[in-house]
Amino acid sequence: MRVVSLVPSLTQTLFDLGLSTDEVVGRTPWCIHPAGKVDQVMVIGGTKTPNLDKIRRLKPDLIVMDKEENPLEVYQTLKGEGFEIFVSDVASPVDVPDMLRTLGRVCQRQTTGEQLAILCEDSINQIVDNEHQTRTLPLIWHQPLMAVSPTKYAGAILSMVGFNVIDTHPKGNGYPEVSVEDFIRHDIELILLTSEPHEFTTEEGIEIAQSIAVAGGRIPRVELIDGEDLTWFGSRTASAIARLIEFQLLLNSAN
Repeated sequence: MRVVSLVPSLTQTLFDLGLSTDEVVGRTPWCIHPAGKVDQVMVIGGTKTPNLDKIRRLKPDLIVMDKEENPLEVYQTLKGEGFEIFVSDVASPVDVPDMLRTLGRVCQRQTTGEQLAILCEDSINQIVDNEHQTRTLPLIWHQPLMAVSPTKYAGAILSMVGFNVIDTHPKGNGYPEVSVEDFIRHDIELILLTSEPHEFTTEEGIEIAQSIAVAGGRIPRVELIDGEDLTWFGSRTASAIARLIEFQLLLNSAN
């Protein structure tokens, strides 16, 4: 089997399913895990701008895409040319187990896919119900400031482990641009600064908190967080849940 992946988190998942570098033959430059294996796989362009000619020359049996991450027109072009395409559509960790089972089946790794799915379900089931107390806004971009809502995977996984992720613009696309006034209006207590797609710094966090204080708002707590745990759905979901639970507990114990 020859597979081209246009989704970084699913490139990692393909290898965790047991595929080899002889089977995963194309990737994006952001497919950086697992180290030591992806280096042996050809880069065929970015998630938004893959090189279709490179993909065609690889003659893949399967192309792995994501509904949100990859352009519809790329899917339509490749599908129209007869390529088999797997498209993930994951808005929450609860969507991951079925996705793992399906991907495992289409990659001829059904047993491993089932094992990864059960591991993910076990992680979800072990989450202790708790009240979402800390009003939280996860930021994913700087200048302009952009957040992620609880309707998207990154916000949903945080909500699942106990953060009260605020949807500042519920009628928007799930990735709202936010202002100082939004922090004050929604009484944000905690700002989480992700490491991707923008790699926030502590200094940027201090600057954001100070601007809120100057405008007369509550000074929020600001913490850095691993963006991969928030966005790399798939085989990483189970371990990400465990790390985020620990992160949340550490924050609570420090209060």
